[in-house]
Amino acid sequence: VQLQASGGGLVQPGGSLRLSCAASGTIFSIAAMGWYRQAPGKQRELVAAITSGLRTNYADSVKGRFTISRDNAKNTVYLQMNSLKPEDTAVYYCSADVTTTSWGPAYRYWGQGTLVTVSS
Repeated sequence: VQLQASGGGLVQPGGSLRLSCAASGTIFSIAAMGWYRQAPGKQRELVAAITSGLRTNYADSVKGRFTISRDNAKNTVYLQMNSLKPEDTAVYYCSADVTTTSWGPAYRYWGQGTLVTVSS
């Protein structure tokens, strides 16, 4: 299973970016998908998560600004980021809890990370 993230870049404060992450490989089902971020010198933190039933969870710091969504048919998760702030600068990682068979457990897979820089 591979997760390919894209959409990072440089944006000015107040701007927007949309991250995408597509899962591929031997996939039976995907439960939760999520986005995490890690800023320099800080621990990785959860930004947002979404279940297969489309229930969402957000970090307090991004509520009202970021929106997570997914396309189950495409095994893809998105993160729409609006009103970006300099403190949102980080490497963003996507995750997916994947089962590869009908009887097996779910394992968490990670994307390679995409850098988001918010600066004027």
